[in-house]
Amino acid sequence: MSEFFLELFSEEIPAGLQKNSRNTLLENFQKLFQEKQVSFKKSSSFSTPNRLIILFEGLSKEIIQKAEEIKGPNVNAPEKAIEGFLRSNQIDKKNLLKKKLEKGEFYYFKKPSKKINTINLLEEHTPLILDKLQWKKSMRWGNYSLNWARPLKSIFAVFDDKTLDFKFHHLTCSNKTFVDKEFEDKKKIFKDFKSYKDFFKQSGIMIDHNLRKEFIVKEFEKISKKNSFTIESNNKLLDEVTNIVEQPNIIVCKFDEKFLNIPKEILIITMQYHQKYFPTFDKKRKITNEFLVVANNKDTEGYIKLGNERVVDARLCDAQFFWEKNKAQNLVKQVSKLKMINYFKGLGSYFDKIQRMRKLGGMISDELLISKDQVELSASICKVDLISDLVGEFPELQGILGGYFAEEQGFNKEISLAVSEHYLPTGLDSKTPKKPFSIALALTDKIDTLVGFFGINKKPTSSKDPYALRRSALGVIKLLIDNNKEFKIKDLISYSTSLYKDQGFELSNHLSQKELAEFLMDRLKYYMKEKKIRTDISEASISSYGIDNMNKIYKKALTLNNLIGEEIYENIIACYKRASNILDNESKNRDLELSNTTDPGIFKNNYEKDLLKKINELRKYFTNINKDEDYKESLTNLAGAKKVIFEFFDNVKVNDEDKNIKKNRLELLLMLCRTFDNYINFSNIETK
Repeated sequence: MSEFFLELFSEEIPAGLQKNSRNTLLENFQKLFQEKQVSFKKSSSFSTPNRLIILFEGLSKEIIQKAEEIKGPNVNAPEKAIEGFLRSNQIDKKNLLKKKLEKGEFYYFKKPSKKINTINLLEEHTPLILDKLQWKKSMRWGNYSLNWARPLKSIFAVFDDKTLDFKFHHLTCSNKTFVDKEFEDKKKIFKDFKSYKDFFKQSGIMIDHNLRKEFIVKEFEKISKKNSFTIESNNKLLDEVTNIVEQPNIIVCKFDEKFLNIPKEILIITMQYHQKYFPTFDKKRKITNEFLVVANNKDTEGYIKLGNERVVDARLCDAQFFWEKNKAQNLVKQVSKLKMINYFKGLGSYFDKIQRMRKLGGMISDELLISKDQVELSASICKVDLISDLVGEFPELQGILGGYFAEEQGFNKEISLAVSEHYLPTGLDSKTPKKPFSIALALTDKIDTLVGFFGINKKPTSSKDPYALRRSALGVIKLLIDNNKEFKIKDLISYSTSLYKDQGFELSNHLSQKELAEFLMDRLKYYMKEKKIRTDISEASISSYGIDNMNKIYKKALTLNNLIGEEIYENIIACYKRASNILDNESKNRDLELSNTTDPGIFKNNYEKDLLKKINELRKYFTNINKDEDYKESLTNLAGAKKVIFEFFDNVKVNDEDKNIKKNRLELLLMLCRTFDNYINFSNIETK
């Protein structure tokens, strides 16, 4: 058994491109070995900023391709088809055999068994696999034809201690690679991966990105414990930093404490997203003036520490200047400036948007029983921070900075918080606003956005959603579900549409309200799928209620889904299906028309009477429950009917010879099913 080891050395590859490229390369080699029936024990891929590495261990040195018959064209096929078959298999016509099948007589070629050396297979296919590698961003180097993420400098490939012999564009494969990225005249020969890994380990370079990440995390833990601060988990940043260093060294740096007066979000975004640093927090979760830098070298002279501190100080000086300037600019007086900022072609300016939001927010405030004036005020100022220098510098903080400006200028906390949170939630795991004014403003913003873009036919397609409308729709759903609220969404969509028309905007899509309602329900299905609710249960709940009951749809489906496998669930489904199966069979009888009532006067036994009594008890329960229905209690009541229902089925013949009695009993079962359907439409539930 042998080892195949490939290294591609290039200029530094951006962190975002490394993961995809190393995974794709590995998968393509795995597919090759699977197709050619080459066995192996283990496969791995690694990367450093300059190196992409593929490793296969326990590879067979040779493979035997079994003899096989390859079917060709019909003997009466055109000559060109026959020639094509001969050419693709590299054979002469004299090698062809004829065989009669049901559909006629066909040519066949018997391909003999063949021994293939794995090294020859690799030499043939490695350049092809490298050529197939697609980069999200690539470049060409000098006059060469190769497109690569960054200029590719060398290809190292060995199999079973032997160097592969192939060319890839302007490069020839060898068993040597650069050992110092700064001095590319330094090369070294390696025969296997172990000697390669050990050599770089002695130089302090970690070839395995997984080990680099583990090392960084452990160092963070040590430093945090020693310095009595914490680091917030940020796996995305951690992965990025792991991929831009090869010999990580953690340095504790500081910035001037005076910058702690700036909103913490500015400090965090400056360090995390602009500089790839890790901010630290004290035991009370307050940000400190210390931060961690993952450097790529040891800092024996302290220059790396000093340089990074100077960079952060310079950026924070700018941020502080703009913060002092922007927080003093009156939000209300700046509202008119939003007339100069275009919202979207066909949907007006941001000034137009906030005028619509004021009125729509007023309608929502009535539902929440909160001050209409306060909601309108928060809608008026929520977009003003778009004019600020700080949002120009940190666009990710729009809304958040508006909340800080409002707080600094004396607006009450509820309005400031509403402005700060009105873009939320932004995803499945995003924080959801909980305060009434925040809910009103966030819902207003999202409804206005969805109605506008659907109105001008800028709907998401299967693959594209440039205006993040799926995110907005999901935000609407989370606002309802996470706050256990129901709004008349259909009325809000209709009113929002009229507000656009009142402003003189032509919404060309006349089906927009219907399409938007369907879109929201589709997003609700997606949300329930992400929450691991079984598809048939989701469908059963959705088919029972409309868009104005999205919270109820979700909560009812979730409650039932959580009971799968428990006795309550099994009893409900068993009762319902036993009745519905009989009704389904009888529905084929066109002469039979069932009514919504049954006649107790022709009951023949107590089992019928007991069942009707139980149905009426359940109906009374569902009639009397209010908006605060306890969904588990409802299901428990349904499950509690099992004894009466099963006694009926075990002792009563539904298909009685007397047609009137049969019809009466079927109507009793129909009443039973419709009573169960007060919860959700159980006919959609699949029996497993």
